[in-house]
Amino acid sequence: MTDQSEPIDESNELYEHFRFIVDKGQARLRIDKYLMAKIENASRNRIQNSAHAGNILVNNKIIQPNYLVKPNDIISIVLAYPPRDTEIYPENIPIQIVYEDSDILVVNKAPGMVVHPGHGNFTGTLQNALLYHLQNTPGGFPEAKPYLVHRIDKDTSGILLVAKNELAQTRLAKQFFDHTIDRSYVALVWGSLKKDTGTIVGNVGRDPRNRLAQTVFNTEDQGRHAVTHYHVLERFGYVTLVECRLETGRTHQIRVHFKHIGHPLFNDAGYGGAEIVKGTTFAKYRQFIHNCFKLLPRQALHAKSLGFIHPGTRQFVNFDSEYPEDLRSVIEKWRNYTPGKYPEME
Repeated sequence: MTDQSEPIDESNELYEHFRFIVDKGQARLRIDKYLMAKIENASRNRIQNSAHAGNILVNNKIIQPNYLVKPNDIISIVLAYPPRDTEIYPENIPIQIVYEDSDILVVNKAPGMVVHPGHGNFTGTLQNALLYHLQNTPGGFPEAKPYLVHRIDKDTSGILLVAKNELAQTRLAKQFFDHTIDRSYVALVWGSLKKDTGTIVGNVGRDPRNRLAQTVFNTEDQGRHAVTHYHVLERFGYVTLVECRLETGRTHQIRVHFKHIGHPLFNDAGYGGAEIVKGTTFAKYRQFIHNCFKLLPRQALHAKSLGFIHPGTRQFVNFDSEYPEDLRSVIEKWRNYTPGKYPEME
């Protein structure tokens, strides 16, 4: 009988999850050595960091790096991804740092900034800016590096958490894997939602007709379980401002979920929101929408806050952010626009 292993796809997150059932004939062996032999490109340091972070379970119990595996043990491990092989060069790019200490760095990311190099974006990314910041901070932390623990889209603004060492990254990765991170987003969506609060449940996966987009599937065989909770903040007739809290964190989750229920995000070109979805084609209304699109040339989505257990202090912390200027301007335009002024509208 051979060991049974089950690598679990977490491609949207910056970690990997593996599960092993130890073979009946396995001799006693330190778990870090056992896992190094089982997981490709897993260094001893990464595995030991996972153990110190409480990310290795044997028979549902947290163990230490010197644990000796025995036959029929069920091993579960969450590993943070190592830094990308792509060489990243520091660039002096302004970024808004909300908080920083020796373990973490919290950024309020501007809309339009790519988070990490790749897919034709090898410069001008947040990681380029972070590397410059860490290398040029007087009295800072010279050994620190920017370790990503989650992502937000290029055209989504808001709070992004970065680890500054591998142990911090590993501890934070487990919180994202366990869905214990408290994340709130603000979105402007098309239409008037029927209820002030609600939950969207739909299995999210890559759209077979468009590799750059996600879609909702009926079964988890095709998509991954995803849950978005929302409540209405303000109603403007043809659009609604909502706060969203994620129970899961799938690629484009909020965008694809609201498209699925018929309320795509305002000016979301990838999911059908960059056209007049609700209302009439009355000339003044149409011009009003186009003016809004010019002010906000992206999907109306902002990562408002992030709460988590600090990887160093082990205390709960929460970070909040203000709306960026483009989103704030469009919200103000809608507040000053009353559909009753134009009875021709639906």
